[in-house]
Amino acid sequence: MKLSMIVIFSILLGGCASFGKGIAEAVMDNQTKHDTRICEVRGTPFSGIEPYLSNNNGRMKLLMVHGVGRHMPGYSTQFREKLGHQMGLTVQARKPKEILLTDPEDTGKNLGTLEVHRLLDEANTRELLFYELTWSPITEEDKKVLSYDNSGKYSYRRAHVNDLMKQFSNDTSPDPMIYLGNKREDILTAFQQSFCWMIKAYWDDLPTGTKESCNLLTDEAVRNLENDKLAIVSHSLGSRITIDAMQNIAQKIGSIAASKQATSIESRFIEEFRSRKLPLFMLSNQLPLLQLGRTLPEVVGQKEAYCKPEGEHFGQRTLTKTELIAFSDPNDLLSYAIPEGFTSKYLDSRLCIEVTNVIINVAEVMDLFGIGKVANPLTAHIGYDSDDRVVALIARGIGTPHTSPLVKQRCTWTRLID
Repeated sequence: MKLSMIVIFSILLGGCASFGKGIAEAVMDNQTKHDTRICEVRGTPFSGIEPYLSNNNGRMKLLMVHGVGRHMPGYSTQFREKLGHQMGLTVQARKPKEILLTDPEDTGKNLGTLEVHRLLDEANTRELLFYELTWSPITEEDKKVLSYDNSGKYSYRRAHVNDLMKQFSNDTSPDPMIYLGNKREDILTAFQQSFCWMIKAYWDDLPTGTKESCNLLTDEAVRNLENDKLAIVSHSLGSRITIDAMQNIAQKIGSIAASKQATSIESRFIEEFRSRKLPLFMLSNQLPLLQLGRTLPEVVGQKEAYCKPEGEHFGQRTLTKTELIAFSDPNDLLSYAIPEGFTSKYLDSRLCIEVTNVIINVAEVMDLFGIGKVANPLTAHIGYDSDDRVVALIARGIGTPHTSPLVKQRCTWTRLID
């Protein structure tokens, strides 16, 4: 039994570091070489982002939002490069644009970093602008209250494996609590500023190496919103941040419209925003978990009234459609599929959300010496952005003529209808 526990802990730690690599590989050697990991897609078809790369009038723009834990600019490199190669975008700008984010109402604040990468094909006819938001500096100061626990004064008393796990816990578990506290508005502002820069400017017009705030209410932003295609990829807590920010936008648009005092530029922006479809690819989806104890939005349970052309409030919607594609590994202890009725009860009806669940094993399921089957829950939580099937689904969707052969071969799809 002691040997079994050592093996289990070694495998658990392998998701975040290479500890136990040798014994994990020994276990893997006993497994079949045929990849039988599940990939089940249930919901409505979605196109992914590749069909919009050839846009003569605008650009395809993708924003990535990380989850819990300390992140440094560049954290999305593996995912970004895999995504680019999946779509034949093998040319990149030598240096990214870097914007130091701040609050427009308090420019002394440091709200993290937005890195912008430009990806092209060899003929320069297909382009992706990739925006990487790093918001974790906002929570760093608060997490220092636990720094003493990682010091030798306390950590030397722990078993080595337990100490590594405690350090990981001290880095990641505070973020949801901090987000629900006094840093929530700063984190949401970091997202909203990143979203603003994504809409407002193209590559040549973006600032770099400076701290600047962004204003969406400009002719340039409205013109770009009319022509560009937008998408968001988020991970764990980043998905909650994304949904909260979009619900804030819904509330602001609703308030402006209700006041009947919108300026000309506000009216143009709102009208154009309402015509948009926005895909949200949520990796290690945690919306059901992070909904617990939260106040409901001001408009729920009224999707038909807001989202169908014949609906009573169709002209007051925020978006024409929000495609919510939720990825979850059943062996990820912290991710969840989105159940039937969840969006109607808990999310803002004005976002017109359509849900597709992707139930996928990103971690290998192994036979642990006949004791039982086991999968590394840490790999199951963080392995999405390196999984070729996940990347192919984001790039080329499912249920359409351009679906990736890999997805057709490795994933099953059940189309759900009303």
